[in-house]
Amino acid sequence: VPSVKPGYLRPLVPEQPPQQAEPWTAVMADIERVVMSGVTHWHSPRFHAYFPTAQSYPAIVADMLSGAIACIGFSWIASPACTELEVVMLDWLGQMLGLPDAFLARTGGEGGGVIQGTASEATLVALLGAKARTMQRVKERHPEWSDSDILAKFVGYCSKQAHSSVERAGLLGGVKLRSVKTDDKRRLRGDILREVVEEDIRNGLIPFYVVATLGTTSSCTFDALDEIGDVCNEHNIWLHIDAAYAGSAFICPEYRYLMKGVEKADSFDFNPHKWMLVNFDCSALWLKEPRWIVDAFNVDPLYLKHDMQGAVPDYRHWQIPLGRRFRALKLWFVLRLYGVENLQKHIRKHIALAHLFENLCTSDERFELFEEVTMGLVCFRLKGSNEVNEALLRRINGRGKIHLVPSKIDDVYFLRLAICSRFTEDK
Repeated sequence: VPSVKPGYLRPLVPEQPPQQAEPWTAVMADIERVVMSGVTHWHSPRFHAYFPTAQSYPAIVADMLSGAIACIGFSWIASPACTELEVVMLDWLGQMLGLPDAFLARTGGEGGGVIQGTASEATLVALLGAKARTMQRVKERHPEWSDSDILAKFVGYCSKQAHSSVERAGLLGGVKLRSVKTDDKRRLRGDILREVVEEDIRNGLIPFYVVATLGTTSSCTFDALDEIGDVCNEHNIWLHIDAAYAGSAFICPEYRYLMKGVEKADSFDFNPHKWMLVNFDCSALWLKEPRWIVDAFNVDPLYLKHDMQGAVPDYRHWQIPLGRRFRALKLWFVLRLYGVENLQKHIRKHIALAHLFENLCTSDERFELFEEVTMGLVCFRLKGSNEVNEALLRRINGRGKIHLVPSKIDDVYFLRLAICSRFTEDK
């Protein structure tokens, strides 16, 4: 972690832009002086904060190629390879995870995948699709109701442990979202959700969207997807799965038990840019019925139309921005230059390192674990007060050698140690 103070950079660069061109050597020298002095090194083997952010040579080279080709792939005709490689790569990736066929384009059905910028975007995109779908269903039953009457009744749900971006999606989508209490293992369960949903229906509300989290941000717990799926299917509610961090682990068959019930979902998202060696940004979203997203976003001016419409996806309708970079190249390069086998090794190595640290904690009677360790995250604390743990974190981060972030659940403060860097070793 750098030792700079806010505002450190302004005095290091001129007040005005240069009138004449400068040499490359001057610019590259300033990378060290200006930029690197203020960088937090996410790829240091001692960086254990947040969750990993992925990086690898294949992905860096593919990113450079994407920058060099410099197409804006909003429709098929804008660069056919940009669209078609993405369709195929999301099928490759979906097969690696063991996703049901209904999510894959290769099966010839309606489903398919798309690269989003972040999981937060995917949550919002799915919410808008759910909103469009439910709106149409309600209007068929109640043609006399106005849009604003219907929207006022909409309500979505997530666990209290869901990422803050779910709440934000509700704000941006203009709908009520309820955070539902979890069980004693911090998981959202079907019976608790059913109770809340049925109470809302009795009160005249319209449940339309549920986000199930596989690998929560605070402590990497897994909602009871199978149970939640039953409730959603019974009540015709769109179920979105946010597996931003932990989804990468599903390329290892031994962790797929955690996604039991995935076939009951309408959309599924995870971030290869977290834990699968693909540089940011690359969030993979699969949809069983993309038409609801397309209908929610579809504005088709003449200058964006082309002769092949309908034969292939125009990904501008599957996302919030119009423009998009050629991000499928990163997936293609990483999947080919590592192979599934080496990607699995990478995930298993990180999980083994987490279990090593877990054992170090449990073999020292001063420490306790806050959460069961399933992935590459260990939630631990000193036995005793929150204050003593806050002091410990200040000491660790104050040395600038190791970087951790804390979290707090039910007023218990704990430290999170995430295995982040591909350079971390057991020593």
